[in-house]
Amino acid sequence: MASYEEVSVSGYEEFMQVVEQHSDKTIFAYFSGSKDAEGKSWCPDCVQDMTVLLLQPQKLVESECLQANLVEMLFSED
Repeated sequence: MASYEEVSVSGYEEFMQVVEQHSDKTIFAYFSGSKDAEGKSWCPDCVQDMTVLLLQPQKLVESECLQANLVEMLFSED
């Protein structure tokens, strides 16, 4: 399995800086709304979709989204 680096950013400008710094790599981006003091996201779509990531017939659920090998498998052509 290829190695990966997880990078957290906040905001568009910071995201674009990281994309530029890693332009020689394949980038998978997961976007979500920030959370308030109670841990609730301001983004209704993020709240609704937070537990399931769907891609065609395959899906990752909850903590599976944090497992690099499973995410990589979703994007592979095999």
